[in-house]
Amino acid sequence: MTGVGIIGKSACCRLCRYRHKRHTFAVHRLTEWYRTGANVQVLLPALSTYLGHVDLHSTQCYLTMTPELLAEANRRFQDYVYGGCHEQ
Repeated sequence: MTGVGIIGKSACCRLCRYRHKRHTFAVHRLTEWYRTGANVQVLLPALSTYLGHVDLHSTQCYLTMTPELLAEANRRFQDYVYGGCHEQ
């Protein structure tokens, strides 16, 4: 039994799993957008709305840099700088 205002251990675990799923979804969606060449700046507000946030700032905590996301962002930056004509 828990006191008023105290979350039980099982409820806390469910909340953590829920947030982990949202984080994973957001990062995978962003990575895929980079991979497919989508306009991420245009799509970020849609992701924010999909997650139920009223602004991008609320979504920001779910967008952690992963090695895959970093690699895709780096590839896009190199394409921008070199016009897609660089050696891998």
